[in-house]
Amino acid sequence: MDRDQKLQKPNVIAGTRRNFLIKGGLTSAAALTGMPAMLLSMNGEARAQGEPIPVGQCGPTTDFAAPDGIEFKNGLMLACEEINALGGILGRPLEPSFEDTAQMGDATNVQAAQRLVDRYGAHAIINGYNIGSGAAIQEVAADAGIVYVHYDTTIGHNDLVKSNPDRYWGSFQGDPAEYWYGPGFLKFLQDLETNKEWTRPNNKMAVILSAGVYASNIANAVKEQAAAYGWEISLFETVSVPASEWGPTLAKIRQDPPAVICITHFLPADLGQFCVQFAPNPTPSLIYMQYGPSIPAFRDIAKEAANGIIYATLVGALQDEIGTAFETRYKARFGENAGHNSGAQPYDGAYVWATAAALAGGTGEPGEFDQNRKVAARMSSMIWRGVTGTTRFKPLENAAYTYPTETNDSSLGMPHQFLQIHDYTKGPGLIAPFPYGATKFMMPPWIKA
Repeated sequence: MDRDQKLQKPNVIAGTRRNFLIKGGLTSAAALTGMPAMLLSMNGEARAQGEPIPVGQCGPTTDFAAPDGIEFKNGLMLACEEINALGGILGRPLEPSFEDTAQMGDATNVQAAQRLVDRYGAHAIINGYNIGSGAAIQEVAADAGIVYVHYDTTIGHNDLVKSNPDRYWGSFQGDPAEYWYGPGFLKFLQDLETNKEWTRPNNKMAVILSAGVYASNIANAVKEQAAAYGWEISLFETVSVPASEWGPTLAKIRQDPPAVICITHFLPADLGQFCVQFAPNPTPSLIYMQYGPSIPAFRDIAKEAANGIIYATLVGALQDEIGTAFETRYKARFGENAGHNSGAQPYDGAYVWATAAALAGGTGEPGEFDQNRKVAARMSSMIWRGVTGTTRFKPLENAAYTYPTETNDSSLGMPHQFLQIHDYTKGPGLIAPFPYGATKFMMPPWIKA
């Protein structure tokens, strides 16, 4: 959307408290995103009328990640529409602009982010994810002195901010790093056993990954901590991408059946093929997969073989009152098939930034380091309950805490969600962690009692 394009009128208009953001008096972060009734128009005077505040997003709206990139765009648009209906930031409406990062290489990412600064004067960049080094856009934000919120889900962000907090004070990762998928998965298995929902037939675990930082970091985190949970890694195998032929890997699994198969490779079509090729001769193993089962294409390929598959996300709309209300608004705005879980990421990120900016007395344009440092300081001290759960940033790392692995208080960390496909013709069910679980764990149909 070009800068001079006006935002479309949202389907629902907020405004039960005119001073909600206008005076920065947000006493409960959950008040905005947690109560759909507050999005009904009860005070039309609340709508922001001041000078627009430019906010930018650079994401993959074309090429292979476009399905996610389009939802990232939608999520930021919806957040801006709702915030503007509530009065904007101190009466000033948000005006979003978008730049495409296509295949998301560092050079492309930097160019897109720089255009948001130079062409539009963005006061903040609110992204979903961009594949790359995970450090390129931080340099643009640091040079411009603006806030940057992203969901790259990489431990590289934490390390970068720790390495020089005086430079990267404005860069925030709105979710936990991918590293936490590893220990979080091991704890999930432990909880299943503690609750007597599943008993391991042996102590063997097969870990299957693909080349790349994301899959490798998760797989290595599982490998490094497996022994502490009583697991022996019986197979640790890297597959080539695309991994459509799983015969050699399945032969090794069938020769020495593990209790758990942990796949950190994440492409949905490849994972769908794994299920199809596993189903004719299954082993009595729980199967955990990374990300891919959340995409409808996975279920379209795997069909019945998808039933029983477990996967996880460190950031996604919860299946609770707040999350389902957001899903309803999102799909009313963008269509029944819109991917609200991807859109939820920049949606929450925009609210965290906007609320902090209101509390700090407003945003700063590029070059206004002092004001944007105030905004970043408010973000660092906030505890925000949004549609993805609680966002609370780790000091000197500016990345969200995860629950229950980093904190055992569900109000102080973003829930590491575990979902299971019970019926491939329907959406997955959230089975953990407590108290967010909306359905029960189901023993996979290929494991006989």
